[in-house]
Amino acid sequence: MRQRHSHKGCLFLPAARSFEEATWRPATDIYRTPGGWLAKFELAGVRPDDFQVQLEGRVLILRGTRRDWLLEEGFHYHALEISYSSFERRIEFPVPLEEAEVRTECRDGMLIVRIQLQEERP
Repeated sequence: MRQRHSHKGCLFLPAARSFEEATWRPATDIYRTPGGWLAKFELAGVRPDDFQVQLEGRVLILRGTRRDWLLEEGFHYHALEISYSSFERRIEFPVPLEEAEVRTECRDGMLIVRIQLQEERP
């Protein structure tokens, strides 16, 4: 039996998945702000040079890689719970983002993406 999922009343719709399935997806919080949106991604251990943010239509895309930069010669793992690999998050917003101003900030293991929408003109 095939299940149907209704998106009626949902603020965010699932964005199309990429062809490559990412190994892990950073946890994300989304906030509506007076002038746009704020997305907060948990990226502990990811260096700023190892990710990129882009907008495509209504979709915010975060791609990157978390590397195990502490691994040294002679180390043998005992337990591994942290995912080290490529990642991708795609968040679809209910409004077009083409004209939006985007600012990013890394703070305490978090990536903060501020999306300022253009004011509507009468």
